[in-house]
Amino acid sequence: MHYLLRKQVILSFIVILLCASQVSAQKEMYRRNHDDLVYYFGLTLGYNYSFLHINKSPNFLQNDTIMSAEPGSSGGIAMGLMATARLSDHWQIRANPQLIIGGSKYIAYTLSKTKPGEAAFQNQTLPSTLVSFPFQLKFNSDRIGNFRTYLLGGIKFDSDLSSNSTARNVDDIIKIKKNDIGFELGVGFNFYLPFVTISPEIKISNGLTNIHQVDPNLKYSRVLDQILSRMIVFSIHFED
Repeated sequence: MHYLLRKQVILSFIVILLCASQVSAQKEMYRRNHDDLVYYFGLTLGYNYSFLHINKSPNFLQNDTIMSAEPGSSGGIAMGLMATARLSDHWQIRANPQLIIGGSKYIAYTLSKTKPGEAAFQNQTLPSTLVSFPFQLKFNSDRIGNFRTYLLGGIKFDSDLSSNSTARNVDDIIKIKKNDIGFELGVGFNFYLPFVTISPEIKISNGLTNIHQVDPNLKYSRVLDQILSRMIVFSIHFED
C-alpha cells in the first residue's frame, strides 16, 4: 500500500511539472492583479490516505491472548472551503475547513486463544468522518508566467463525527476520542487560467494528541497505549 501511494505521488508530481512547463511557456499572463488582492476565496476537493501510529502498552507483553496488533487504513475524500488573506508579496494566511468522508482505519489482531466461533484474525474497524479546521501560513515563490509554487505549514483541529468514545463497554471495540489537534506541512502549485486559479497540493498531516480512550476492561484496548493519527492528502483548490 505504501509503495502504491509513493508511486501515485511521484506520478502526480511528474504530471504537475509537465503542466507547469506548458503553463510557464505561455506568453499571455492571466489574472495579473490576483496576487495583489487582500483576500480571496475558493473550493477544495481532495483525496486522503489516512493511517494510525500505535504504541503498545506494557500489558501487551503480559497478554497471552493477543499475539499481534498492526494498524491498517484506506482512502477517503475531502470537500471544503478556503479563505486566503495576503500578508505581503510572499506570505499569506489561509483557513481551509473541510469535511473528510471515508478513510476508515483498522487494527488487525492475531489471537492465540479464541472463543467458540471466533476467528484467530480480527480487524477492529474505526470508521471516520472528520470535520477538519486547518489554519496555515503560506510562503509563495515569485510568479513565472502563469505558474507559481508555494510551501505551507500550520495547525489543524479535527472533530470525528463517527467517534465511539461514549459507546458501552463491549469486548470487541476500541474507543476513539472525538477531538484531535495536529500539524500540517505541504507544497503546492498555482496554475493561473483566464477565470480561475487551479492549485494542486500535497501535504502530510500528523496528529499530536493521543486519540485512544484507554479502557482496561476492553480486551482489544488494554494492550494499546497511544494511538496517533497520520494522513497524506492530495488536494486541488479552485481559487476565484
